[in-house]
Amino acid sequence: MAAQHDLPEAKLRHSTGNPDGPVDRWSLVVAAGLLSFVAMLDMNVVNLALTDISAGLHISPGVAQWAALGYQLPLVALLLPAGRWLDQVGTRSALLLAVGCFGACSALASSAPWASWLIAARFAQGAFGAVLFVLMPVLAATAVRPELRGRAMSVPATLGPLGAVTGPVIGGLLLDHIGWRAVFLIKLPVCLAAALIVLRHAPRAGRLSPPDRGSLGDAALIGSAVATVLLALTLAPKASLWLLLALPAAPLVAVWLRRPGGRPVAETLRAAGTTGVNAAVLALAAGFAACHYLLAQHLRGQEGESATRTALTMLAFPLGMVVAGRFGGRLADRWGARPTALTGAAVTTLGLLLLLPLDEGWADADIAWRLALAGAGMGLNGGPTQALVMTASPPGRLATAGSAVQLARSLGFALGPALATAATLAGDRTTTGTRSGIALAVTAAASAVALLALHHHRAHRATA
Repeated sequence: MAAQHDLPEAKLRHSTGNPDGPVDRWSLVVAAGLLSFVAMLDMNVVNLALTDISAGLHISPGVAQWAALGYQLPLVALLLPAGRWLDQVGTRSALLLAVGCFGACSALASSAPWASWLIAARFAQGAFGAVLFVLMPVLAATAVRPELRGRAMSVPATLGPLGAVTGPVIGGLLLDHIGWRAVFLIKLPVCLAAALIVLRHAPRAGRLSPPDRGSLGDAALIGSAVATVLLALTLAPKASLWLLLALPAAPLVAVWLRRPGGRPVAETLRAAGTTGVNAAVLALAAGFAACHYLLAQHLRGQEGESATRTALTMLAFPLGMVVAGRFGGRLADRWGARPTALTGAAVTTLGLLLLLPLDEGWADADIAWRLALAGAGMGLNGGPTQALVMTASPPGRLATAGSAVQLARSLGFALGPALATAATLAGDRTTTGTRSGIALAVTAAASAVALLALHHHRAHRATA
């Protein structure tokens, strides 16, 4: 197998004068971080523009919503099939293709004269976005020596959520001063910069080959399962019986796991022993996304704050994450990825827990410092968790392992707001409902701590 395909771990091991050992290419780590930022930025900035898109293209809000769903559904559905495909092709070629097509789809979406054009461009962009999401951790993990992976993985793991949180801020400025078409063009300079870095610094290794036909069936099964869950959670506030729509998700996933596309993923997770870690990634991302959504609704609704003031308050989270993320990778390389990831999850849980007594009398600063604490925990957790998964990956399965953790994180970000909306059924739409949603977010984050603690305990016993 190694003779037929260049494994991702070996693709960056060759340079003039040092053909035997890996070469640290931090420029490629920067490229991975830029792509992570722009991919997560896209998932949030477009949501803010849906009202303007509806008015600009003279379509209903329901149709305009497909500008966001059209990106998210293929992204989630294709993550695991993309990981399987990328384990068999050249990283450099696949990355340049994905970045180029992702940027081209952004330009097409910006120039859309009618809704069907826009939705088609967004579906295609979501497909290429899935390739980018898988390649980001692979690019960062293979760009440096294994002992520096914690530090390297902290770059995309920090910049990705930063893009998710700053998306509404950037989107608000663009919508106020330029218009909705600009939210699609803002990503082009970042894509160009990342492509130039890869073109100049990534070694030429491996070739592209088309994915097998089974990948389409895998994508259909995964996409259908995710769609049923999201639809059920979205409709649940109207009537709790809508939650029954989520029931088909389990058999759809079971069928996929028995297919040739699902078996390698299950085998990779089993061999690496990182199923619990991926579940922790999903739970922590869902808790963060739910709390972020609820606090934004609280500030704009009950407090009646402006979009700019709300965005500035919410920026405390990414600021805390960026500051702590600079140390998270170093701690993981020196102290170990497992204890660092566990500490980060615990700090995030504490920050969310301190938000639970939320009251209408709270000032912006009362919310901001708690968000900063939760963000610091996410900064400590992100890179070490990703390094833990990538380091445990079996040989030749690095992209598959990366796609699994990216799927877990993406599902968490997608499910968080839907879970928060469903949780408000436990109270009214004011502070009581918001507290119910935050309680659910705390529970999700606490479950991530428990899962990481269990993984740490098992690994310690195995080492002993």
